[in-house]
Amino acid sequence: MQRLIKYIVTSFSVLFFLTFSISSFANIIIPKPPALDASAYILIDADSGSVLVEHNADERLPPASMTKMMTSYIAVHELVEGKVQEDTQVPISVNAWKKGGSKMWVREGTNVALIDLLRGIIVQSGNDASIAVAEYLSGSEDAFALWMNQYAQTFGMTNSNFLNSTGWPADEHYSTARDMATLALHIIKDHPQYYPLYAEKYYEYNDIRQPNRNKLLWRDPTVDGLKTGHTEEAGYCLTASAKRENTRLIAVVMGTRSEEARARETQKLLGYGFRYFETHLLYSAGETLSTNKVWLGQSDEVSLTVANDVYLTLPRGARDGLKAEIVTPDYIEAPLAKGDTLGTMTISIDDEVVAEQPLIASSKVEEAGIFGRLLGMIKLFFVRLFA
Repeated sequence: MQRLIKYIVTSFSVLFFLTFSISSFANIIIPKPPALDASAYILIDADSGSVLVEHNADERLPPASMTKMMTSYIAVHELVEGKVQEDTQVPISVNAWKKGGSKMWVREGTNVALIDLLRGIIVQSGNDASIAVAEYLSGSEDAFALWMNQYAQTFGMTNSNFLNSTGWPADEHYSTARDMATLALHIIKDHPQYYPLYAEKYYEYNDIRQPNRNKLLWRDPTVDGLKTGHTEEAGYCLTASAKRENTRLIAVVMGTRSEEARARETQKLLGYGFRYFETHLLYSAGETLSTNKVWLGQSDEVSLTVANDVYLTLPRGARDGLKAEIVTPDYIEAPLAKGDTLGTMTISIDDEVVAEQPLIASSKVEEAGIFGRLLGMIKLFFVRLFA
């Protein structure tokens, strides 16, 4: 038999994924999400991972310059790891200089600081800047593309394949709305100190001042990134993120008809998400959720916690319908290592289980000495006998 503790909760796990449509959720009516004029799209919460809206989210499509999010991610990761510096001088090759499409307007034969090239990639969507960074970090753009795919595999981007650093049209260069949202999430969460680069509206280099192509940076003050993309094959695409109060959403729209359309359709997604949903922090990692007796140990008790912050994205007004149950063994015996799984927290709504979260020991408990352990075993025998 196991020990059972019940109580009301108001949030959810980072492992919880939901897709919402017309339904009654804890007596809350959720309107149908808007149908967008786009080939594919998705809306997710950045903390809980909940999928609020999706359409053709796993369809392989050309991502155009949204590809550059992976290029910038890798460059920033190298910065954070200390392998390069912001002022590292990157040589500009003929190959980078002569590349067509959108440009930062770097000059062949010069050296440019890495931080300037990052702004050229993120703000100006420069193909020349992307190729220069790829060649510097990997020796060639082809080798860098292999590296991009290794990162994609690590992130779980199972429907992405990159052949270049820019998003230049190429057969078998593809991604999906879901994978682009996953990449955006890593950009936001893994390197928060560099994420503000994606909110910069203008960048000037070589006396040429260019605006960020993400129009939502001007229209919605809560939007702070990420990246646009456009080719004839891909149409007009946008990955955007916004934060209002305690909720951050990520929207990806692919294959719209115009620059204005991608901004408008993305705005619809974000507006729907913020209007009808909100995210709550239930527990912080390391917070004590239960204190349990320990037998045969140098300590008589152990605290149970969760390994990661626990979030829940819910329809507005639905949080009162949540309930959690903690189940732990009746008799916990030492020795225990920090992080040992010692129970489960189950989240339910209207008696329907929606997720389970493991509970772990917040500290280690050493085994008692020989006499303490002998005495403890005798006590434990009689406790179990008369339980």
